[in-house]
Amino acid sequence: MDSMNQAGFITTFIQSYFISLGVLLGGALIGGIASFLTGQPVLTTIARLSSSLRIWAIVAAIGGTFDPIYQFERGIFDGQTKDIIKQILFILSALGGAQTGALLIDWFTQEFIPS
Repeated sequence: MDSMNQAGFITTFIQSYFISLGVLLGGALIGGIASFLTGQPVLTTIARLSSSLRIWAIVAAIGGTFDPIYQFERGIFDGQTKDIIKQILFILSALGGAQTGALLIDWFTQEFIPS
């Protein structure tokens, strides 16, 4: 049973990374197509979308619901620290995916946009 639970954790951990990466890359590149169709600067739009989509990529990767918050609550009030650690690792995985996507977009666009 524990190895089955561990396999589910590893699967979810990897999926969190790639979901976040996909949301960021997909959103920025599809937004770039829209900017091309409307006559806006494509690479600048892609770079701006990349920086503004990071939080949404993370939210999408961890589920976008209140389940992670419930897991934190259960970990704190029921003394199940294992759930807290899992949720923190899922969030870190999603952060890594979003950061990787943003880095790829930065390399691709070579744009510097001060925030």
